[in-house]
Amino acid sequence: MYGVVTRNAEELDWPEFETGFYEVKDVTGRHVDPVENAVSMVSCFGDNATAGTDPELVPVDDDGRPATRERQYFDWAYICPLAEDYRNGVLTVVETCSDVSGDVRLDDVGFPRAEYCHCDRCTAAFEASAFDDWQAWRADAITSFVADAVDRIDGKTYLTLYPDPYPGHLYERAGLDLDALAELVDEFVVPLYDTAYETTYWIETIAAGFEDAVDAPFSIELYAVNVDIENLLHAAEVAAEYGEDVFFGYEASNARAALRRLDAEDRDGVSFGPE
Repeated sequence: MYGVVTRNAEELDWPEFETGFYEVKDVTGRHVDPVENAVSMVSCFGDNATAGTDPELVPVDDDGRPATRERQYFDWAYICPLAEDYRNGVLTVVETCSDVSGDVRLDDVGFPRAEYCHCDRCTAAFEASAFDDWQAWRADAITSFVADAVDRIDGKTYLTLYPDPYPGHLYERAGLDLDALAELVDEFVVPLYDTAYETTYWIETIAAGFEDAVDAPFSIELYAVNVDIENLLHAAEVAAEYGEDVFFGYEASNARAALRRLDAEDRDGVSFGPE
C-alpha cells in the first residue's frame, strides 16, 4: 500500500494514495484544523514557535545548553516532554484530531538527544520518582505520554521512529522503549529521507535492522521532493520489501508520477485474450 504525507488537503483525495497523512501540527509550531479523510499527524515535542516564545520549556543538557536550532545538530527546537501544560495541550490536539478522523500519527516523540533533559522539571521529577536509573526514568516518562495519547485515539495509532535501528540507540537517544511502545501503538513509521536516492543499499540495511529491532508492524516513509522519478520508484520498490506500507513525503505530484510509472510497468507485456 502506498500513501502520502502532505500539507495540502486536496492531495488526500488522489486515487494513487491509499493512506494520507495530513500535518495538523508541525515542527515550526504551525497548526491547522484536522480533516476527516486523513491520518492526522501531530508533532508532539518539536515546536520552533513555542521554543522561541517560551524558552523555559526547552530541554537543556547537563551543561545548560538548550535543544534549539542554534545548536548545529538540531534541525528544529524541542519542548521538554515534562512541561505539563504543553504536554496537556498536545494531548488535547491529539484528542481533537481523533474526534475528526479517528487515526493519529504521533511525530517527534521523545527527548532530543541522550544528554537531555536536565531542566529543573526533569531533575525534580527524577529525584521524586522510584527510579534509580535516569535512562529508565526517561523511557517511562515517554511511554506514559504515548499511553495517554493512545487513550485519546479512537482509531489507529502510528508512531514515528528516528531511523536508527542499532540495538539500544533509540532508548539511549530519545527515551524510546520499543518493546513497551509496541504494546501501545498499531504501527511504527520510519522516515528514510534522501534528496536523490541514487543508491538504495542503505535503505535495505536500515529497514532490515528495524525488522529485528521492533516487534510490531512498521512502514517506511520516503522523501519525494525534487527526486528523480526512476530513483524514487526504485527506492519505493526496495522499501516495499520490508515495510508494511510505503509513504511519500511532501511532494505528492512526484510520488503520483512514480506510482503511475509503477502501474504502467506492472501492466507492460500483459495480454488479454488471443492475439
